[in-house]
Amino acid sequence: MILLAIILVFTMGLCSGCNDTEASRASYNLSQEADNFNINRQVTVINCIQGDTIFQMTGRMAINKDNSDNQLEVTVETSKGVYEKKIIGLSDNVTYLVDDLGPTQVDQYSYTLNYNPKMWLPVKFKNVD
Repeated sequence: MILLAIILVFTMGLCSGCNDTEASRASYNLSQEADNFNINRQVTVINCIQGDTIFQMTGRMAINKDNSDNQLEVTVETSKGVYEKKIIGLSDNVTYLVDDLGPTQVDQYSYTLNYNPKMWLPVKFKNVD
């Protein structure tokens, strides 16, 4: 009976590690590489009501979703040890998509930010005397 209990405990110990799949390890490793600015990514921010792309940002960037402020925080390295942070406000009608583009032979300290000109409303300023 004691031998059966030992075998049962040993078997349960082996199965507890079964959740560590190759996919979860690969996902973790890709996230680490991206957060260390080693993978090119493309962030696309979408207006869900109009179905339009608000803007796209491409480059080596670390991305964090801040649920408490409902925003997406994008950090880019613009030169060795120099970083910029872009903050994208999210709402019930604005969402985003992140594509890992993989490592490519590009300048690691550059990124592009493309706005959709149709998404900006023209503004006229008046001088108030």
